[in-house]
Order: sequence, then structure tokens, then C-alpha cells
Amino acid sequence: MTTRREFLQQSAILSAGIMLSDKMFSQSKNRKPRVVVLGAGLAGLAAAYELTKQNIEVVVLEARNRIGGRVLSHEIDSDKKLTIELGAEWVGNSHERVIALCKEFNLELFNNQFETHLIYKNEYSPSGKWGYSEEWNAKFGKLLAEFGKMSESQKRALDKTDWWRYLMNNGISERDLDLRELADSTDFGESIRHVSGYPAITEYAESSPKNEMDLKIRGGNSRLPHAVAEKIGLDKIKLQHKVTSVKQETKSTTVTCENGSTFLCDFVICTIPTFAIGKIHWLPELPKEKVAALNALQYSRINKHAVLFDERFWNDEAFDLLTDSNAHYFYHATKSQESGQGVLISYSIGDKADVIARQNNEYRKRIVADALRPGFGDVAEKIVRQVNYYWGNDPHSMGAYAIYGKDQWFTLQPVLAKPHRRVFFAGEHIADWQGFMEGAVVTGEDAAKAVLNL
Repeated sequence: MTTRREFLQQSAILSAGIMLSDKMFSQSKNRKPRVVVLGAGLAGLAAAYELTKQNIEVVVLEARNRIGGRVLSHEIDSDKKLTIELGAEWVGNSHERVIALCKEFNLELFNNQFETHLIYKNEYSPSGKWGYSEEWNAKFGKLLAEFGKMSESQKRALDKTDWWRYLMNNGISERDLDLRELADSTDFGESIRHVSGYPAITEYAESSPKNEMDLKIRGGNSRLPHAVAEKIGLDKIKLQHKVTSVKQETKSTTVTCENGSTFLCDFVICTIPTFAIGKIHWLPELPKEKVAALNALQYSRINKHAVLFDERFWNDEAFDLLTDSNAHYFYHATKSQESGQGVLISYSIGDKADVIARQNNEYRKRIVADALRPGFGDVAEKIVRQVNYYWGNDPHSMGAYAIYGKDQWFTLQPVLAKPHRRVFFAGEHIADWQGFMEGAVVTGEDAAKAVLNL
């Protein structure tokens, strides 16, 4: 069986073959290429670091006023030094490249796994006291086993079916479906009605037992992009340099920024989200099929509402909680950080996220308190501080991470990943799994290696 990662590797080899046959890639053997990287998120930094290790001249252009992209650590309490993640949260046990980089930079990874509680139809169930039906557990286990034997044509057929329909077609009960919707939608950032069945089932068939929700970096995940940036050289990373045009000519490429700065190079590695790619003026123009793919791919709407409480009333460091309320999913964001106080993040998706993001903190306080009441009583007076970030309104990504809908994985992903003459592409949106730092790092390193191999 071909895994998603193997499918991406095959697509990359095919693209590289196309690239090598392009006459535009002839360059002087007397000098090393100059490379401009678009984006100082983990994909861009990983690409730049890979090139820097080979003494390649590189410049990283970043539209934001900070590095890290969608990795965004935040110190919610400076006195207690409590750090939370407003962006990327987890490192999976199978995320080899991120784990290797953390070891290289002496960044401690600690256990960030949770045991899930449930509030469903106004009834609270602690972890271990609820679950899917025995019938569904047996059936789902069989589906995962059968997936491992699927042919390519069967996988492509599955890609044409959404995850909700696939579960319905396989006889899931109403309660089990409700619970899968609540749980699975936190993985994809939208309702399971919007997600292709193929990438959905691979999420559960090919990941770690906790679905890669395993580890976190001590002191905040932003420590990793900052460590990589220092190795590249902070002088090579230009913040507040929003790219407006990329002009490829016969012997060189010119990258122009909104502030008027221009950069001449041989190759470009573009690691920014698809929304931002579509705002750049490309000469020559991007192929029509790539423009169509950029416009077709959606990003998840995720709202992270962090609530600092004066005590950890949930009495469980490994606490997380699924609810069928608008607050949706809670998890203990200050696990293993010493303090009497603690933070629960309300992680809402899709329409729920959009609604909550548009309200004020008084409204959000009521939503949080009402959601927790069946299990913990009135906790409103325990709230010390609230911080909210809605990725659906982020001006650079307009979403948290990419989601592949029906009939999109096998059709859009190869198009989005395909180079455009001297421009290579990277980012979590073309990774084997969306929404993880690992995907950003791997695709960034792959793009750099593609340049080095030319």
C-alpha cells in the first residue's frame, strides 16, 4: 500500500524530472545559487537552514513583524511564566525531523498527552467512563485494517467521499457519529462533512495512538523557529517584507516587496499559505491549474480562546474535554508548568469559531462558564484573564491550516506542490498531514534539497 508520504515522494520525483528538463535552469558552474525564501514560518526557516548548511546565499522575506508564522507562543502570565500556544500545539511521537531539530538545539520536549473527558447532552463523563460503542470500535478497527489493503483506485474513490458520508455508509450509530464529529473536527478544524474520507482515514490509520498529540517544547514551541533563525543568521531574515511580485527572467529572478525592496536571485522557495501566494503578481503567470488549486483549497477556521483561572479546578494535569457546546473542546494548556493558576484553552472550529471570534470577552466568558458548568459548577469567578486568537481572520493565512475536501487530495496536492520554473513550493498545505510543524519542516527541507540537487 502506498502511504500519503510515499505518494508525495513520488510526486516530488516526477516534478524534479520536469524541472531538470527545463532550459531555464542552466546556470554558471562557477558560483553557488542565490535563493530567496518567502516566509519565516517553520517551512521557510527549515529550507533556509538546509541551504545555509551548504553555504548557499539565502535571504528570508517575512510579511509579519515576527518569525514563526503559525507557531505562536504567548506568555499569558509573566509573573508565573505561564506559556501557552496560540498557534501550533503538538509534536507527534513520529515527527522525526522536529524531534531531531529539538535535540540539535537542546530544546526539551515533554509529554503533552491528554485523557479526554466528555460533556454530552448536558451530562459530564470523566475520562475512562465514556467511549464509542463496542460495536463501532470493532467495526472501525476493521475499517482501518481494510484501508491498509486498499488499491490506488479504491483510495481515489474514497477521496471522492466526505468523512461524514463514509462513516454513515459504514453503519455508524447516531451517538457514535456525534462523538466522532466532536472529536474528529478538532483534528481537521472544520466539520467532518467538509473533509475528504481519504486524508481523514489516513489521520487515524497512519498516526501515533494519540493522533500525534504527544509532545510540546518546554518554554514554548516558538523556541524552535527562533533557534533555527539564529543559526541562519538574523540578518538574513527580513521582517515586514511583504512580497508583491516575483519576476522570472532568462538568467535570474527578481523578488519585489511592498516596501520597495528588491532581491535578485536564482531560485525562490515559496513557503507561504495559499491565500498569500494568490496575492503575489507572478511573471510569468502561474499555470491556470495551479491558480485553480490555490483558489480551491480551504483552510480551517480555528479559534483559540485561552482562559487563565486562579486555580486548576479540573484536578488533572492531563485534562482535556470534549463538549457539544460552542466552546467545543478544552485542554489544559499549562500542563507541567508549576503554578497554582492554570489555563484552559477553548478550541472551537468552523462556524462555532467564527461566531465566538466576533464577540467580546464578556460573551466568551459566559460561553466558557456555561460549557464547563455540568462538570464543574460555576467557574466564572475563577477567571483571571482571557486571550483570544482567531486564525480565520489572520491576514496572511486566513485560516489555521489546510484541509482537503472531497476529490482534492489526489487532484490538488500534486498541482500545489509542483514547481513553477525557478520557484519551488513548501508548507504544511502540501505535507503528508496538514496542521503539524513536522509537515512544514519536511516540505521546507525537501524544497531546499530540490534546489541543491539541480
